[in-house]
Amino acid sequence: MELVNSVADLNSLLEVASKHLSDKDLEAIGRAYAVAEEAHRGQLRASGDPYIQHPLATAMTLAGLRMDAAAVITGLLHDVPEDTGRPLAYIEEQFGPEVAKLVDGVTKLTRVRWFPKDPSSDGAAREKRREDEQVYWAENVRKMFLAMADDVRVVLIKLADRLHNMKTLGFLPEEKRQRISQETMEIYAPLANRLGIWQIKWQLEDLAFRHLNPAKYKEIASSLKSRRAVRERYINRVVAILEEELQKAGIEAEISGRPKHIYSIFRKMERQHTDISHIFDLQAVRVIVDEVRDCYTVLGIVHSLWHPLPGQFDDYIASPKESMYQSLHTTVLCLDTKPLEIQIRTREMHQLAEYGVAAHWRYKEGVKKDTKFDSKVAWLRQLIDWQQDMMIGAQEFVDSLRTDIFQDQVYVFTPKGEIKDLPAGATPLDFAYRIHTDVGHRCVGAKVNGRLIALDYQLKNGDIVEILTSKATKGPSRDWLNPNLNYIQTAHARDKIRQWFKRQQRDENIARGREMLEKELKRLGLDQTRLDDVAAAFKYDKVDDFLAAVGYGDINTHQVANKLAPPVEEELPPTVATLPSPDTRGIQVQGVGDLLTRLARCCNPVPGDAIVGYITRGKGVTVHRADCPSILNEDEPERLVKVEWGRMGQQTFPVAIRVEAWDREGLVRDVAAVVADEKVNITAANVAVHKDRTMTLTATLEVASIDRLARVLAKIEGVRDIFSVTRDGTGGQAKAV
Repeated sequence: MELVNSVADLNSLLEVASKHLSDKDLEAIGRAYAVAEEAHRGQLRASGDPYIQHPLATAMTLAGLRMDAAAVITGLLHDVPEDTGRPLAYIEEQFGPEVAKLVDGVTKLTRVRWFPKDPSSDGAAREKRREDEQVYWAENVRKMFLAMADDVRVVLIKLADRLHNMKTLGFLPEEKRQRISQETMEIYAPLANRLGIWQIKWQLEDLAFRHLNPAKYKEIASSLKSRRAVRERYINRVVAILEEELQKAGIEAEISGRPKHIYSIFRKMERQHTDISHIFDLQAVRVIVDEVRDCYTVLGIVHSLWHPLPGQFDDYIASPKESMYQSLHTTVLCLDTKPLEIQIRTREMHQLAEYGVAAHWRYKEGVKKDTKFDSKVAWLRQLIDWQQDMMIGAQEFVDSLRTDIFQDQVYVFTPKGEIKDLPAGATPLDFAYRIHTDVGHRCVGAKVNGRLIALDYQLKNGDIVEILTSKATKGPSRDWLNPNLNYIQTAHARDKIRQWFKRQQRDENIARGREMLEKELKRLGLDQTRLDDVAAAFKYDKVDDFLAAVGYGDINTHQVANKLAPPVEEELPPTVATLPSPDTRGIQVQGVGDLLTRLARCCNPVPGDAIVGYITRGKGVTVHRADCPSILNEDEPERLVKVEWGRMGQQTFPVAIRVEAWDREGLVRDVAAVVADEKVNITAANVAVHKDRTMTLTATLEVASIDRLARVLAKIEGVRDIFSVTRDGTGGQAKAV
């Protein structure tokens, strides 16, 4: 059964719905169509089509998902209260409280305030408007998940509604197309994926990608079209061989080719840093059988025919995904030694793979009959419970979706064999907090597969994780909140730790926050920065409130470095010239014509530093850090000119650093390894060993921004026996050893 994508008329809808609904249900759907058609009569879509085509398309998608009559009727009526003035009470009177509740739930999800673009506003007003939009958007997403926890059909209807809107997106203005496509890619497509509704997920991704990156979309689509005949001949050869071998084994199966979708191909090109001509597995083969035991028999036959590629086998039958997905995946070197993915599943698994939660939805007079349903959306219940317990804001809730729910998942085991799903990149600390908050707070170490590992270890599928705790441990470490150290990846763990520190004394948090902030500013060579200015940048009126937030982890020093990085303006005022010289591309000099610019070697400014220009006779403008002694002692202030960082692209800048440590064998090697892991280049280094068995390492790094520098310095500080890492305040560069 394929999901219905085209819109025809009421008869087409009834034909699709009749495959799983009763005559009484079909009669109610016909009445709902008549109400919707009359209510929307005279209204037009942006495309010029009659408005009724949109609710009809939404209902067709829901019928194709084999949803119950109440959901299909809601698809027809979901815009009636909002757009036609007919009250919800009228819908309840005509179709009952269940439909009215669903319509009300979907209607609430559409009420989000968007602010029109005002080109006359200044930069501050535009930034404020963007922030307001983000707040309202995040609140709308939060409402959607709360509604889904109450009745998941609300979100299934919303997904069907969004699918048709994406298909007709081309008639809207460019700015709106971009915003809706980005929202679809960030929230709706991952949500469809998490609910296991593959049919909607891939369509939303491709439709959004078409508007977000039209050039790449057209390139891939054109290439697929031109090579389609060759691919089809190849798949037909594979299918013929498989059919013959399965017949010999007495296994009945449906075998077909499945083309990869455009966005999935693009993601693979990005991962492999290649173009489509070097992507060979543009199509997969799917084998559908009757019994689970046949799946493994088919797998054995496939591996006897063609050599399996190492590390390319996944058994989602034994370990299903949280979205209910089950299948065997293997990639083999097939005909002509080309890699080909083969998926093997039962018919029931195929229904679940295509329709996910929708395939589990069985209603009779509003009562769920599928007793397994609640366990299938347990992740959602946990998310809502956590959000209510923590009393977090809408934006934090959306951030947690991105990190904890919408990323790829890894599946690990407790020592007792219980399976836990975590986002890819999760660490033992994330696992500890998933088990219980107290387990996380008292964690002192972890074992994976029986071996002690570091707490920043990234968990892998199948790992058996044991958390080591100590009653003597009073609480978490503040270092766990440092994003540069990679101790935690999930918003759930991060907020549990923040809550612990929030409960500590305010004075202690203020003192700790001041210590952390001053240390970071000094390390970055920004110790002349006023704390009032930094607090104001984070919209805190009082410095103590800001320092307390830093102390208990609501704001980390990485965010401070980010805030000090140069802003990217949408457009430059006419008085600003962007200078293209090799060393200073992107630096903007205000009020001055096109002048030669260069970076001062006395202080080596980096994007994120406060900077000022000095007009040098015959040499254009030299860019200094604002706290550079050469500028502070300047006798001719009229030669100073305002400059700022613009779009710096992939440029790097030399920065001198100073490392103080206890002298030991291999220390310099360890520092160099950390810097190399961060993909940062060392252009010079010098080591001085002192009589007290300490050493000073000065080095020059090539970094792109203050943010990047902060991350590297934090990593270096974590090396054993190092007790101080700072940006070298002398401004000089290290000499090569």
